[in-house]
Amino acid sequence: MARNYATHTPTAAIALGAATRTCVARIDAPANQIVAVNGIDIEFDGIVVTDKPVLVEVLRVTSAGTGMSARNPLQTKPKATAIQTTGAVGPVTAGNLPTASDVLRTFFVHPQAGVFYPWQRDLEIEIAGGGRLAVFLTAPAAVNALTTLALEE
Repeated sequence: MARNYATHTPTAAIALGAATRTCVARIDAPANQIVAVNGIDIEFDGIVVTDKPVLVEVLRVTSAGTGMSARNPLQTKPKATAIQTTGAVGPVTAGNLPTASDVLRTFFVHPQAGVFYPWQRDLEIEIAGGGRLAVFLTAPAAVNALTTLALEE
């Protein structure tokens, strides 16, 4: 890896429907390059203290799904070398979801809160060249979400 750092973010908060599994972000590794995902930041705008937590799934996917908007990662430490990783943001649900493969991380986050999980080097998620990674959220009650993936190529 060339220590080319980037983040993948939406352009606005993404609305999650109640009890609906939703893909909010997907990144696609370049054909011949490994991408390391080294952290995730998720924030919600819930206001009800008794709401149940949102299920977060970080997983490999084998298809791009349909209906997502193109949104490529942006460099966080600008270099002459351009980021080659591409991506998209949702929301997409049901038959439009990317095809799920390996679930790599799952956790709950209360909808009034947010978390930043930096993964140390030995816990990073590596996406093989040409592979894809997605973030699926399932909220018991409607809420808006912001999701940022930190990555290195």
